[in-house]
Amino acid sequence: MSSGKIQTVRGDVQPEVLGRTLTHEHLCMKFTHFYREPPKEIENNFNEGFTCSKIGYIRQFPYSSRYNLLLNDPDARDAVSSDVQLYKSLGGGSIVENTTLGLERDIGFYKRVSESTDVHIVAGTGHYIADLQSENTLRSTKEDLYNHMLEELTRGCVDYPSVKAGFMGEIASVWPLRDFESRAISAAGELQAQIGCGVSFHPHRDPEAPFEIIRLYAEAGGKVDKAVMSHLDRTLLDPAKLLEFSKLGSYCQFDLFGTEVSYYQLNVDTDMPSDAQRIVMIKQLVSEGKEDKILMSHDIHTKHRLTKFGGHGYSHIITNVLPRLKNKGLTQEVIDKITIDNPAKWLTMANA
Repeated sequence: MSSGKIQTVRGDVQPEVLGRTLTHEHLCMKFTHFYREPPKEIENNFNEGFTCSKIGYIRQFPYSSRYNLLLNDPDARDAVSSDVQLYKSLGGGSIVENTTLGLERDIGFYKRVSESTDVHIVAGTGHYIADLQSENTLRSTKEDLYNHMLEELTRGCVDYPSVKAGFMGEIASVWPLRDFESRAISAAGELQAQIGCGVSFHPHRDPEAPFEIIRLYAEAGGKVDKAVMSHLDRTLLDPAKLLEFSKLGSYCQFDLFGTEVSYYQLNVDTDMPSDAQRIVMIKQLVSEGKEDKILMSHDIHTKHRLTKFGGHGYSHIITNVLPRLKNKGLTQEVIDKITIDNPAKWLTMANA
């Protein structure tokens, strides 16, 4: 394991204590910007609250329920706390919380969950897409964005000064990239080169987006082997394109495990893969010797994916996916590398 430290919401820890790690989750955030109108014929199923008769509709159209998009109300906080405790009891060790500015992160809540469950939680720094930023923030220079992330990584988060962020991310963008987003990516590259932290990028739903993000980041000086490209299981669906991207050297993250509905509301022209298809993607990269650059997670960001709301929770990968990976021929050594060793290596502050 690399020397150095990992900065969690409860303080610095050594890489070897993380255990099995989810590298892209949300514990508290607001996603209402992405609300979509439901089909008129069934719109009465998307009013406040969940019932057994509604859950099938909400699974099919998760972004048509405003209540579902609030992962920061009391109902969601209670459900998240319960699910993180369940994750711990089933062998989970750590969670990387990817909520950045624009999504209403709550580091105080992350810390309380970590303290009550003994799950290590790593908070991120940076900005989500331009559409969710204030006019004042959109005027930020690259130096402003750099300094904001430097402050949160080295001194303390602006909204919770006693906690340091442990990585940059998710640094998010749409397609084509907005000027603000390009500046944020370049700032991340410059800062990564200075302090050696990990960085996680959210690409838009266009196959060219991951390539352009890595280009800008690397040109700014960022080490590609400390970068994670999120959501590849809804972005690079062509096996040849996925393999081409993997050769750039970043971590390839498959982080929508548990999403088993093919209709993708946020990109209706693309079919959302199933867990079985995600496993095929992972096996493809393992067969090419890329097992040291693969990460896995669920990207839970709505209520309906939590167990109290009829979902799979944060333990889904441990209980349902890892056994299938083994049944499909991956060795325990490779599975542990993907879910334990790779996250720890990525999160280690190399210049600490």
